[in-house]
Amino acid sequence: MIWKGDKKLEAKEILTKVQNHEISVEEAEHFFRRQPFEEMGYAKLDTHREVRSGFPEVIFCSRKADEHLISIFTRLYEEDGEVFGTRASEHQYEILREHFPQVQYDPISHIIKIEKEGKERIGKIAVCTAGTADISVAEEAAQTAEYFGSKVERIYDVGVSGIHRLFSRLDTIQSANCVIAVAGMEGALASVLGGLVDKPVIAVPTSVGYGASMNGLSALLTMINSCANGIAVVNIDNGYGAGYIATQINRMGAEKK
Repeated sequence: MIWKGDKKLEAKEILTKVQNHEISVEEAEHFFRRQPFEEMGYAKLDTHREVRSGFPEVIFCSRKADEHLISIFTRLYEEDGEVFGTRASEHQYEILREHFPQVQYDPISHIIKIEKEGKERIGKIAVCTAGTADISVAEEAAQTAEYFGSKVERIYDVGVSGIHRLFSRLDTIQSANCVIAVAGMEGALASVLGGLVDKPVIAVPTSVGYGASMNGLSALLTMINSCANGIAVVNIDNGYGAGYIATQINRMGAEKK
């Protein structure tokens, strides 16, 4: 096995080393013969995901057994020196902190992570919420995008019940490569933003609202049926999915600029 410090060399680095006669063809062949996943019995870690998609595997922590979470978290950290988990509980944070004192936990977004210092962030994504009750989902989106290397501008509590608040930050929103609109109740914020920007808007319905909001279904239907153009919708409370897609868009925007 070929190593670079504690991190396995990426495919491009291997090929460059072969080209420069720093390693043999046989050594490179051994690297490429590795399985594209690691069998753990109860899990198959997708260690080649970043090579294929540009994004490493992330842990969905909710409902995982403690011993499974610890083992998966450890292996992903060993693979790349950082790891990111969503929907983590306080209990899961406490058990992981016993093994990783440097682990960070945000009780608002329920994100748990170990992140490399000095990470470069590019472009700009604007994450907007209709109200403060939507911030937990917005933070999941924002921190996901930041972990994957995007600059994020947070613009919270700019819903349609006081739309002048949104207009006060419009220049910042319009300069972003992508906009995430997080809203519960009737979910109107996405439609408003869709009519004000020339970049893609990712709408995130949240399960915030009174009885007829139906735990986010009302906002979801409003966003899907928006008459504004350029709006894509993710599932209810799916901040992670929005942050992921926004990063893909942001990367393309940053490269273009």
